[in-house]
Amino acid sequence: MTLRKSRRLYLIPVLSKALDILELLQAENQPMTLEAIHRQTKISKTTVYRVLKTFVHRGYLSQSPDGLYRQVSRPKKLCFGFGGQSIDMPFSVEVTESLRQAAASVGVDLMVLDNCYDAATAMRNAEEFVKHRVDLVIEFQVEQEAAPVIADKIAAAKIPLIAIDIPHPHATYFGVDNYRVGFEAGEVLAAHALKQWSGKVDWTLGLDLPEAGQLVQSRITGAFEAVRSGIPDLPIETFVRMDGRGMRDRSHKLIADFLERHPRDRHILIATNSDTAALGALDAVREKKREKHVAIVGQDCIAEAIMEMRKATSPLIGSVSHEAGSYGPNLIHLGLALLRGQTVAPYNYVAHKIVTPQSLANA
Repeated sequence: MTLRKSRRLYLIPVLSKALDILELLQAENQPMTLEAIHRQTKISKTTVYRVLKTFVHRGYLSQSPDGLYRQVSRPKKLCFGFGGQSIDMPFSVEVTESLRQAAASVGVDLMVLDNCYDAATAMRNAEEFVKHRVDLVIEFQVEQEAAPVIADKIAAAKIPLIAIDIPHPHATYFGVDNYRVGFEAGEVLAAHALKQWSGKVDWTLGLDLPEAGQLVQSRITGAFEAVRSGIPDLPIETFVRMDGRGMRDRSHKLIADFLERHPRDRHILIATNSDTAALGALDAVREKKREKHVAIVGQDCIAEAIMEMRKATSPLIGSVSHEAGSYGPNLIHLGLALLRGQTVAPYNYVAHKIVTPQSLANA
C-alpha cells in the first residue's frame, strides 16, 4: 500500500496571528482594547501589542487616545514625496539614502525628485508631487525666494509639508540649529588660533549662502560670534562674508582670489556653510601653498572631509556632523505623526556633533 505524502503547509506563525487579530477587529466592527483582543484570540499579550503597533504604524488600524484600536477603512499604502537638494551634493545624497532606507523599513512609498540646486526645478517638482497626490512632501532646496511659492502650491493641495534646513511657510521645520552649529564651528577656529597662533588672527572669512536666507546664514553669524567671543579684540573689518553658494568651484575661486590679494597674511580662519565649500577653500589654500597660514572648519562631515581631517597637516581642522543617517528615520517618524494628527513642534532639530582630527583619532 502506498502512503500518501502529507502536504506541507508553508505558514508563517506570526503572520497568521496578525491576520487573526485583524480579522477579529473586522468581525467585531467596533473599537477594542488590547486586553479584549488578547482574551478573544488567546495570543500572548506581548505579541498582540507588537502586532497592533505595527498595524497602526502601517495605517491598517488607528488607536484613539483612550487606547482603543479600530480598523481603518480601505487602508492604502502611504506615499511621501521628497525633493532632494541635488545629486551632486554629497550631504544631499546621504540624506536621500537615509530616507529611502527608513521609508522602506516602515512600508512607505517614496517618490524622489532631484531639485538640482535650482529654484525653477524645485517648483516644477512641487507641482509633480501635487499631480501624483502624495500624502506628504519633504522639501530640501536652498532658495529662500522659492520657498513661499513651493509651500503655497503644496498647501493649496492640502498636503502636509516638512522643510529641511530652510524654513518654508506652512511647513514643519526639520534640520540643524543653524546658529548653534555655526557657533561651535567658530569655537574650534578660535581655539586653534589661540593655541597655534597665540591668538593672532589677520582675517576671519565666512563662505556663506545668502540665497538660503537668514536662518542658514546664521551658521556664519554664529561662527563669527564665537571667534569674537574667544578673541575679543579682533577689528570688525577683519570679518568678511563671501557668497560661496555652498559650491566647491565657486568657493575655490573666492578663496584663491583672496589669498592672491593678501600674500603676506599668515593667520586666516575660514568658516563655511558646508563641507563642499570647505573643500573648495582647501583646494585654493593648497594651490597657493598656504596650508600653514589657514584653518578651515566645515559643516556636514561628509566622507571626503573626514578623510581630509585624518591627514596630519591638513588645514581642515574640523567639521560639524549633521548626522545625515539620522535624517531618514526622524523625517519618516515626523511625517507619520503629522498624518495621524498628532501635535508636533514647529522646529525639530537634529542632534549634531563636532568632529576634529583628535576625535577621529580617539574613535
